[in-house]
Amino acid sequence: MNEIKKHWTKWLYWFLFAVAVIGVYKTLDNFNDITSWIGEFFSILAPFLVGILIAYLLYIPTKKMENFYQKSKFKLISKHYRKISVLTVYIIAIIILIILIKFILPVVFESVIELTNNFQGYFKDAMQRYQELPEDSILKGELVNDLIKNLQNIDIKEYININKITEYAKGAINAASAIFDIFVSFIVSVYILLERKEILQFIKKLAGAIFEKKTYHNLGRYFEQTNAIFFKFLASQFLDAIVVGILTTIAMLIMGIKYAPLLGFMIGLFNMIPYFGAIIAVIISAIITCITGGLSQAVWMIIVVTILQQIDANIINPKIVGDSLKISPLLVILAVTIGGAYFGVVGMFLGVPVIAVIKIIINDYIEYKNKIKEGKT
Repeated sequence: MNEIKKHWTKWLYWFLFAVAVIGVYKTLDNFNDITSWIGEFFSILAPFLVGILIAYLLYIPTKKMENFYQKSKFKLISKHYRKISVLTVYIIAIIILIILIKFILPVVFESVIELTNNFQGYFKDAMQRYQELPEDSILKGELVNDLIKNLQNIDIKEYININKITEYAKGAINAASAIFDIFVSFIVSVYILLERKEILQFIKKLAGAIFEKKTYHNLGRYFEQTNAIFFKFLASQFLDAIVVGILTTIAMLIMGIKYAPLLGFMIGLFNMIPYFGAIIAVIISAIITCITGGLSQAVWMIIVVTILQQIDANIINPKIVGDSLKISPLLVILAVTIGGAYFGVVGMFLGVPVIAVIKIIINDYIEYKNKIKEGKT
């Protein structure tokens, strides 16, 4: 009887293995259909995901407003503190968006259009100044000549012009910012902020029912740590980018650099990407400044912006960010490189907090294994 049982167990094992192989093969064979279905599913959920992201970003200011209104002497305010705090935060966010759209973006947009239209003229003037340099100048090396040839072959109007920008804007609007999607995202974010405690309690109850007590405790701890890392990183990087953008724009305006608002906006935006962002932005700004204002102005721009970047890295950023991440520069560079390679700019930005969370999990695993070896668990 035991032999028959072993025989059937063996055949059942091979049958399940064959079914698994066929399942994997069919999955890979219809991979395009599966990815298409997943993409369509996430496109349907996009408004909800955007709403969750908005609520996530507005959580900290909403919480601070709640603490303020909760202490109010007026009973009506203290009683409805959560609703009033959400309303206040959204009013402030809308005002900021209006200022951004009405005052800042038009200046940047006009600078882009003007730079595009005048780029060929600036480039010709720069080439004339370059030709007037002595033959033994270090700037007339083979590397610089190759770079100039590559720049001459680029038609910037092919990539950046009014029609192209309009196409990009239409594509962005059609893809992610349709009126209905924006409305749904707004409503979802409001409800999440208003009912976040109830939502978290439900998730905790569900996790407690599914997982064992120890696993549930560890998941809760990792969730809190991950939240703290992402909150601090996103808020601090955004605030730091605004400070750097404003300081850089003011410095460039004082120096009389052409398109200072555009370059300052770009440097502040790229500064959100650790290490590489600042370098890329300064290089692009230096090339544009060299073409529009000459080599000496570009050199002074690099010196001033580098000094500002050092002030930011050693004084401003540590005050804003603090020691929230506690990871080495090597891990930061690794995170930015891998994140950028697989997920583009978003990956470069989010790679740092992700690797910080991975580091916490690995350290806990190492500590757990060491305790087992020492017989403490």
